[in-house]
Amino acid sequence: MKKIPTVLIVDDVPENLRVLNDVIAALNCTVVVANSGERALALLDRTEPCLVLLDVMMGGIDGFETCQKIRANPKFKDLPVVFVTALVDDISRGFEVGGNDYISKPIRVEEVRSRVAHQLERFNLMNELKDLNLELEEKVRERTADLNLVNRNLRKEVNERRYMQDRLNYLAQHDFVTQLYNRDALDEHITHIISGVQSKSNAHTPYFILIDINEFRLINDACGCIAGDELLHQFASLINELCSPQRDFCTRLSGDKFAIAVGRGGVEAVESLFRIMTQRIEDFSFVWDGRQFRTSVTTVAIPITLEMVSFEQVIMLADEVSYSSKKSGVHSRIVKNASDLGYEERRGNLNWGLRIVDGLAKNLFEVHFQQVLPLTKAEDIGKKIEILVRLKDEKSGELIYPNDFIRAAERFGIISKIDRWVISHTMRQFSERPHLWEEVSQVALNVSALSVRETDFAHFIIEQLDIYQLDGRKFCFEITETEALNNFVDTRRFMSLLHERGCSIALDDFGTGFSSFAYLMDLPFDLIKIDGIFVKDMHLNAIHYGMVDSIVKLAKMLDKPVVAEFVENQEIVLQLQELGVEWGQGYHFHKPEKL
Repeated sequence: MKKIPTVLIVDDVPENLRVLNDVIAALNCTVVVANSGERALALLDRTEPCLVLLDVMMGGIDGFETCQKIRANPKFKDLPVVFVTALVDDISRGFEVGGNDYISKPIRVEEVRSRVAHQLERFNLMNELKDLNLELEEKVRERTADLNLVNRNLRKEVNERRYMQDRLNYLAQHDFVTQLYNRDALDEHITHIISGVQSKSNAHTPYFILIDINEFRLINDACGCIAGDELLHQFASLINELCSPQRDFCTRLSGDKFAIAVGRGGVEAVESLFRIMTQRIEDFSFVWDGRQFRTSVTTVAIPITLEMVSFEQVIMLADEVSYSSKKSGVHSRIVKNASDLGYEERRGNLNWGLRIVDGLAKNLFEVHFQQVLPLTKAEDIGKKIEILVRLKDEKSGELIYPNDFIRAAERFGIISKIDRWVISHTMRQFSERPHLWEEVSQVALNVSALSVRETDFAHFIIEQLDIYQLDGRKFCFEITETEALNNFVDTRRFMSLLHERGCSIALDDFGTGFSSFAYLMDLPFDLIKIDGIFVKDMHLNAIHYGMVDSIVKLAKMLDKPVVAEFVENQEIVLQLQELGVEWGQGYHFHKPEKL
């Protein structure tokens, strides 16, 4: 009888354990759960799992350290470990410490089941292969008497082993949804191409093509994950048919992104492929449940040049070109010359990403604050402050302001790491300095839209409040108005969870998007912060004065207090007081200082 596989789920959030347990229950496997890395390690010998689903961020030892400890035990060196994470930056590190795969948050049911089934099949094949090897050794020793019979049986078993080995190699290098090569196979192939470029053995400049399906998220969200996977499968078949097996290396990179490495033919081959692909995609339509969807793609091609030294660098440069092309409304672009890459500028963006990572690792970030003062006469209710983040230059010691690094942090998906650092560091400061905690009545903290979208971000804040034993009623979390309404469901859930702990919510940069009044009525926010672009010159600009006046009137209708940013002089103060603005913040009152 075939043994029922055991899956160990490791997560310190009970809700996450329940959701993952429910998702994989349909796979006919035994589920064991652990709420910490330490507990998971203790359960390994007792339960002997066939697969570990491992959360990255946990109390105690995190997922990366847990994986390293699993790999340190020879008994579990082949045990599949799948990381569960919401951060793109965690994926590469997960593979570095020995992870086999990853599941992105928020989880998709079909993706989780497919990846779990994929890893279980691979693990079972490896175990069967080991058993066959042992059996072969035993049979060689025992059946020397009848060589003809032994040879016949051995040939059969060797063929079985060869099939299993080939199957394992295939699973390791192919995407299970589209059957195209996967990211690991592409990494190996691009690394080989880069070596050829460095040795100047390529007759033509090789090219890297990045393809992004623009409507994938719409179809996936509207019709479900199964429809999304079917779209990926059909699209993969379409582009694979257009590629030349002798010249092109076609892969599914991740999500709705595909990549083609063109090894020969140079820019002429790429231009020809683009023409054919454009026509085929224009003719392609996706049909699901009787509904027809027209699809479009953003396709960019970049030359692989001498300046490129790694697979990750090629990916990031292509992604930068794709991002800038989308912003400019261009959905098909071939970079013909290395100089057109704007290599130095893009490398600057990449360097900012590395500086941010180093800043977090070396504790180079600093927490500063600026006071928010009342504009109307009211009783003393303590000091209100907003927390501001700065990055210290490691060489010069000078402070770098957010305008210089926030875009890169958002671009490379590491803004949440900064948000988490600021929140944790701020709360620790107040915990260690109780006299300062007593002085303040409210502490405002900015959080990015990318952080709000993470399902565990609100739980992280609540966890920090518990760790440092701080009253949530003193904290106000600021979210930009535009992003709040672009991600209405995530924002509402985030606000509701924090409201349960007494925290308040502010809509920041209010007025730049001028959102729907109906949506505003449905969001559980507590105050409005007027975007400083309208405030800083409202005493000189009648239109900006009118904008501030309109926002204040809207706030009065919603019964929400108002904070005005960028208050630079007394003339602005007087105008804000006339309009009934309750709070002001800016250099006129207080220049930011270190907490």
